[in-house]
Amino acid sequence: MTPLFSRSELDAAFPIVRQLVPETPAYLWPLLEKRFGFKIAVKHENHTPIGAFKARSSIVYIQKHIEAHGRPSGVVTATRGNHGQSMALAARTLGLPATIVVPEGNADGKNRAMQAFGATLVIEGRDFDISRRAAERIAEDSGYLMVPSFHKNIVLGVATYAMEFFTAHPDLDVVYVPVGMGSGACGLITVRDLLGLKTEIVPVVTENAPAYGLSFETGAIVTTETARTFADGMACREPVQAALDILKAGAEHIVSVTDDEIAEAVRILFADTHNLAEGAGAAALAALAKDAGRLKGRKAGIILSGGNLDEIMMQTVLSGGTPVV
Repeated sequence: MTPLFSRSELDAAFPIVRQLVPETPAYLWPLLEKRFGFKIAVKHENHTPIGAFKARSSIVYIQKHIEAHGRPSGVVTATRGNHGQSMALAARTLGLPATIVVPEGNADGKNRAMQAFGATLVIEGRDFDISRRAAERIAEDSGYLMVPSFHKNIVLGVATYAMEFFTAHPDLDVVYVPVGMGSGACGLITVRDLLGLKTEIVPVVTENAPAYGLSFETGAIVTTETARTFADGMACREPVQAALDILKAGAEHIVSVTDDEIAEAVRILFADTHNLAEGAGAAALAALAKDAGRLKGRKAGIILSGGNLDEIMMQTVLSGGTPVV
């Protein structure tokens, strides 16, 4: 399969990303090794200016648009939170107005964070996919640039974390990564292939939002009626064909985890690394825990994709429960 972007394109993305995001750490935590019996490197994308890996993406997408087409009058997107924070921060940096559409009942902390970056918040729809269609209407009516959740230049920005990770730990045998719309996993697969590595990439979905897992199994897009999970960064009902194609070509299998398993992974990360992970951020460790029996003697990596867990959910999880949404 032809790579989504070239090494030269990836190298050129770094100065754009570095306007906002310094290299994030990738630590080998001894308590995780003691718990599971093998080395585990954690890529801390919870340590970006928005607390999530998406900080890398929108600035690249918008800058590439400006270079090709000139400055838009504004930008608009739909999100459950991290993509919206990314766009709001990028828009503020580039001096553009931003409108962000979120679904009803979206995490209050993420809503407030997007507004703090200067974005106008619109609440519409029962889930992300409905909000996305509302954002597309706003873009058409206003003339604003629609910033998608998945696009070559979105993946290009996100892929800078993959390059950092593989540079710091070139001997990784396997990396687990959560899947929302697919940019993180696709970035890892593309960079692995550009570097000629043999690292296994394992995408992770939650049983409450299985669309990508079902699509991977059947080889065609499968949509679902609901995606109700406290791991809101993984709450996708309608996969993207371009992302699915990359996952099918570059991942041998997808692991599905439950919300209970994700909640337990949040608690493990807090206990063993003193980092707070949001649901999607802990999903990779939840999947690794399910696969632990086959990983003895190997070096594994996980993407802690974000740490934006609302206080009420945090209290529920750290007290031993699983948030219900």
